[in-house]
Amino acid sequence: MKNIIAIITLSFFSIAASAQDAELPEPTPPGPFIEFAESSYDFGDIEQGDKVEYTFEFTNTGDAPIVISNVLTTCGCTASSWPREPILPGASSKIEVTFNSAGKIGHQNKVVTIMSNATNNPERVKIVTNILPKSDS
Repeated sequence: MKNIIAIITLSFFSIAASAQDAELPEPTPPGPFIEFAESSYDFGDIEQGDKVEYTFEFTNTGDAPIVISNVLTTCGCTASSWPREPILPGASSKIEVTFNSAGKIGHQNKVVTIMSNATNNPERVKIVTNILPKSDS
């Protein structure tokens, strides 16, 4: 009987210790680390032919400079502008994404892939929109 009580008590403390470990945030690995304020932006409904843009802000939460080598888009309808200079640890910057809805209709989900020297490379953000037919007004 004492063995059963000891096993139950030990199991309880093991579970409690595991639950506490699960609540701790993951530590940032050494090196540069790109952290976006938002990973997705929804433009909602836009009209066919509209050009919209959004600026994704990010911070280097790592301990070495981030160098962005390329920003890839899923189609020619999406363009981007990004910093060419290194982003120092603790510094913030932005990536501007422009979407041209000409020739598109309906729900659109465009992924932008950021290639860099960050430990979480590649990182992705996305824009979402619903394109309505051009009104005849």
